[in-house]
Amino acid sequence: MQNSAIKIVFTEQNIMRLLGGLGVTARIAFISILIGSVLGIVFGLIMTSKSKWIRFISRLYLETFRIIPILVWLYIVYFGITSALNIHLDGEIVAIIVFSFWGIAEMGDIVRGSLESLPKHQMESGKALGLSFIQLYRYVLIPQAVRRMVPGAINLATRMVKTTSLVTLIGAVEVVKVGQQIIDASRFQIDTASFWIYGFIFILYFIICYPLSLLSKKLEVQWLS
Repeated sequence: MQNSAIKIVFTEQNIMRLLGGLGVTARIAFISILIGSVLGIVFGLIMTSKSKWIRFISRLYLETFRIIPILVWLYIVYFGITSALNIHLDGEIVAIIVFSFWGIAEMGDIVRGSLESLPKHQMESGKALGLSFIQLYRYVLIPQAVRRMVPGAINLATRMVKTTSLVTLIGAVEVVKVGQQIIDASRFQIDTASFWIYGFIFILYFIICYPLSLLSKKLEVQWLS
């Protein structure tokens, strides 16, 4: 009975559809992580500014993404901003925009925390050697901070991959959405279709996220010990 159920649900066409949906998930996550990482480093440097106004605005930006759930941000951009500006944006584009801004905020805080955790004499020694601001960060501070920020950055990437499951609620056809479509089509043939499909999706997410988790733990042990 179980073998027949598996054959009904996991046809070649359905597997290819799920893998295609996983490709959409990976594309959203990869682009968002890339943008968030690059601009997040810049934002992290800005957050270390001595200006109270810059620090206040930076903290306000960070907290808006920490306090307001990502799902709400997806709805705000997809339904609210697009309606106010009278434009149409695909669900995948909206997801990349929201996830990128979220990644910038979180990555910026990771960079800020890593830089501020360095001993103050590192900066003072660099200044005493006559290094410019750019040289100080390039040759002294950032190389040391990277060891502290990489585990946190990998954890952020894992969170972003998992959170992409929310984009199905704004019409993006990623792996969870494809799974729901297959379940709806197979339900009249097999009652346990949701068990098999969501179980398979669980395995797909596990295959992507678990290696990242292991890498984070390994780097944390090697670099922070």
